[in-house]
Formats: sequence, C-alpha cells, structure tokens
Amino acid sequence: MLPFQSIIILIVFLSLTIAHANEQTSQQRYTVAFAQDTLSNDWRLAQVKQFQKAFSQYPNIDFIYSNADGDAAQQFVDVKNFYHQNVDVIITSPRNAAMMTPIVEEIVSKTPVVLVTRTINSEKFTAIIRPDDYKIASEAAHVLAKKMGNSGNIVMLTGIPTASTAIKRKQGFIDTIKNHYPDIKITAIKNGNYLRSDAIIAINEIIAKKIDFDAIYAHSDSMASGARMALKHAGINVKSKLIVGIDYINEAKDAIINDEQYASFLYPTCAQEASEVVIKILNKKPYQKETIVKSEAITKENVHQIDPIF
Repeated sequence: MLPFQSIIILIVFLSLTIAHANEQTSQQRYTVAFAQDTLSNDWRLAQVKQFQKAFSQYPNIDFIYSNADGDAAQQFVDVKNFYHQNVDVIITSPRNAAMMTPIVEEIVSKTPVVLVTRTINSEKFTAIIRPDDYKIASEAAHVLAKKMGNSGNIVMLTGIPTASTAIKRKQGFIDTIKNHYPDIKITAIKNGNYLRSDAIIAINEIIAKKIDFDAIYAHSDSMASGARMALKHAGINVKSKLIVGIDYINEAKDAIINDEQYASFLYPTCAQEASEVVIKILNKKPYQKETIVKSEAITKENVHQIDPIF
C-alpha cells in the first residue's frame, strides 16, 4: 500500500496531467472551409466577411473560403477539394441543389457539411441554417397585394434558378397570389440572378415589350436596385411602381425612406448562427440539424428602427 503522502502526490500529478490534456484538446487547431457561390454579389461577399468576423474570435480555428465565381460546377469542385484537404468542417451555400447533392451525400459521413441559406435535394447533410424563403415570399405577396388594393399587375425578378432560395421565393409568391388574389396577375417572370446588371436587362426587356405592370417583386434588393436604374433610364417615375425586395441592404433602406421602394424583407446572412453550430460540431456538443433564422418586413413604418444587414 502506498504511503498517504505518495497518494496525494499521485492525485495531484494525475489532476495536472488531465488538466493539461484538456487544455491541449481545447487548443486543438481546426480548419473550417466555406465553398462560396460567388463574391460578385454584395450579399454573398458580406456573408464571407461575417464568417471571417465570427471565426476570428477563435484563435485555434483557421477559416478559409473559395469563390466559385457563379459557376455551380466549380463550387462542386471546391467542396470536393476541401474534403481532400481534410478540413474539419465544410460550409457551403449550393448554387445548384441537384448538382451539389451527390458530393455532400458522399462526404458527409466523414466530414461534417453545414449548409447555409440554401439546401440540397437530400436530408444527408450535417446541419442547415436558413430563413424560411417560402414564408418570406408569401408574406411579400400579402404586403404587395394589400398596398395594390388587391388588384393589378406584377412582374417578378427571380434569383438563380437552380438555387433553393430562388425556387422557394418564386413558388411562395406564386402560390399566395393564386390562392388569395384572383384580381392580381403576374404578367412577367424574368431571371435576374440576384444581380443588378441582370435586373437592368430584364426590366429593359419588359419595358421594350410593353408588358403592363404596377409593381415589381424582386428576389433580392440588388435586383430591386437594378430595376430602379432601368426605370429611371427609361424615363419612368420610380415612385409610380411599387417595389418589394428581399435582404434589406443600405440601398433598400434609402429607397424606402425616399418612397422609391415600398418594402424589403430582412434576410440575415446566417453567418453568426452557422458559426455557432460549427463550434458545437467541433466541440462535439449537441446542435440542431435545422435552424430557422427570423426575417422581418421592413417598410417606412419601421425602417429607422432596424439596421440593414450591410
């Protein structure tokens, strides 16, 4: 039997050893990789910057990202490359849900894959953090219809056709108008890819074809901004058209204040919420597979009370 003093020394030694091991574990280095769709879009760029800010609080985490430059095939390759680099967690926001599905299904059992704002055509992913795009679109339809007096013509500027966000923002709006507002027509649906430049082209085409419209529903405030540019260039009074967008960026705030946009819907980048889920994954703590981040309608009534996302 060991002397009492020796036992005390042994206990102290083991305690220090365990404490050191725990410290080593807590300071283990991790690499988190974000396969971003594009940096040409202001919102997507802001999303990367907010991820950088969130992970900068953790000195043992290296945050890296790629830019697929709007190419769904390149984004697929970026995810695959990160997997082969043995990063600890992959974050992505799939430009093309169908294309991204097989690679996520293939790697998720070995490397956690966290989806942010956009999903894939499968439940085989680690976690997803997103606002409810269908619900936002439905609320946008109600807000616009009420302001229009439940009658009139609307044109829709859609986001990337293969992105789950755009699919839901389109369907939620169409379903709500169809089911609740028989005297409102969607007279044109044009793809704007979430970009100002493409929105300008789309609205120019609508004006050239003399398509009748009283309002514009844009899947992003960047496209709403492009629509205003096109209207002004055509000599059309922007205030004569009701415009509703999604994101709530500074441009939208200014436009709402100046009566050049009726409403926007706050669409967080979800970077902070996603980073918190990633930290739980790395620390092997419980996390929710799906996190729905709140959105909110912004009009002139509350525009001064809510900060834009950037």
